[in-house]
Amino acid sequence: MPQLAPINWLFLFMMFWASVLLGSVMLWWVYKIEFSLEKKKALPSKNLTKSWRW
Repeated sequence: MPQLAPINWLFLFMMFWASVLLGSVMLWWVYKIEFSLEKKKALPSKNLTKSWRW
């Protein structure tokens, strides 16, 4: 294996942990629990036509 300059080791180190962090964030985003309110059923409106009072 060829020797790398110290700056390249630093870049490899940062890229490795950035990819680990990105992968864990993506997994969390996919499997997160969504707390959302249930959609209320729409009540039937009395006026089916749109009447604008302009």
